[in-house]
Amino acid sequence: MDLFVNADYNFLSVRRTAYIVSAALILIGIVSLVLHGGPNYSIDFEGGLMMRVAFEEPVPVGDLRQVVTDATTKTPEVTHDIDADANYIIRIERLEQIEMETSAQQIRDALVEAFPGNEVVIQSTDEVGPKVGRELRGKMILAIFWALAGILIYISWRFEFRFAAVSVATLTHDVVLVLGLFSLLDVEISLPIVAALLTIVGYSLNDTIVVLDRIREDLKRYRQEQYDWVLNKAINETLSRTVVTSVTTFIVVFILWIFGGTVIHDFAFALMAGVIIGTYSSIFVAAPLLVEWQERSPQVRAKRK
Repeated sequence: MDLFVNADYNFLSVRRTAYIVSAALILIGIVSLVLHGGPNYSIDFEGGLMMRVAFEEPVPVGDLRQVVTDATTKTPEVTHDIDADANYIIRIERLEQIEMETSAQQIRDALVEAFPGNEVVIQSTDEVGPKVGRELRGKMILAIFWALAGILIYISWRFEFRFAAVSVATLTHDVVLVLGLFSLLDVEISLPIVAALLTIVGYSLNDTIVVLDRIREDLKRYRQEQYDWVLNKAINETLSRTVVTSVTTFIVVFILWIFGGTVIHDFAFALMAGVIIGTYSSIFVAAPLLVEWQERSPQVRAKRK
């Protein structure tokens, strides 16, 4: 592509604009999280009841939701399952163990009574207690924390500490932006979403490391050049790889989002958001942070004095 042949874009000249954009998006996400009382956890983390039901003939989702509401006095989330149009997933959050057992039986009876002549089969009933949900929530946070800590240690050993610190800061930036976006769109944080977040960490890290590795090589090759010139050259040299990889990945995930069905809809959406944000951060966050690090180093400050 002509856009990437001998690319010579001055990305670092707009780094302060990128800082403002990132800070604004992070602030919007944090405000949304505060207003929503934190992330919108699914029953995987809050505790609740999830049932998969299959009818002989499709029924209106609104009618199905009303029947479950009347039976349990709680408003459920009802979505189509991936298997067939007459298959549905019913989610009811924040139930105690005894309530879940009672509600499951009440829902079975209510569905049979509400849709006579339309055979209904309860395919599965998954129950998650509040205590189990809290444990899973804690393990989710620890999983992300240890992933970032491991990345920090490995990159410090393989490259330099400044590269590791910048990589972790960039990954944290990406995860926070995705969580903020999910809060704005009121998307539930479920176990598949946690898997998507960890996938985003891996994808974004791979993209960032490619840029940082080229920066390390160019710093040795162009020792007499200005620091920001070398970083900008490294970004341009890896631009084709970064964009082509991101576009092809996005196309695949987009197809999953369109045709994958309800079960992986949010997972695919999280990956799409992660690909876009990860590509942006690899170009406009990682290298600019290295420039800021360099400008505040003791050696540079001594030269200025």
